[in-house]
Amino acid sequence: MHRHLAAAAASVPGLTFHDLYQAYPDFDVDVPREQALLSAHDLVVLQHPMFWYSTPALVKQWEDLVLEHGWAYGTGGEALRGKRLLSVITTGGREAAYRPQGHNRHTIRQFFSPLEQTARLCGMDYLPPFVVHGTHRLAEGEILAAAASYKRLLEALRDDRVDLEAASAHEVLPPDLAGIVRA
Repeated sequence: MHRHLAAAAASVPGLTFHDLYQAYPDFDVDVPREQALLSAHDLVVLQHPMFWYSTPALVKQWEDLVLEHGWAYGTGGEALRGKRLLSVITTGGREAAYRPQGHNRHTIRQFFSPLEQTARLCGMDYLPPFVVHGTHRLAEGEILAAAASYKRLLEALRDDRVDLEAASAHEVLPPDLAGIVRA
């Protein structure tokens, strides 16, 4: 699934696709490089599978190292102020499992509230996550449809065609992007 999402993101002109696992297979994150990339972009997308109700280890390592006090938050830490953060998450479980009455007893938004709060601490606008559920059971056509929807979302964000107010009313972004992307 992620290779399709990665290919979709990488194919959008005007966007920078940066794979942390390719760049840092040994987890030795180049903080100045990452901060320069963040400074150069208005939208940051963290695309990853859900690992034990959170981000994968390298994404957490990246957060811990790159989002430094005095740079990303705290006294003098305004480098990310006004930027947007979008989480793109895949889960093995079906959508019904991520409800208060579901198997996991919490919503995706609840599981990722630390990331949302991190964005807010850094002065960023956190968009509701774009989630692809049940990836272990998706047919090829469903995978391709999800990747196409993701690409459409990235293009709309790039072109400032996302109704951010309508999007913020959602717990997670609707898979078909209905009502949030302007023509």
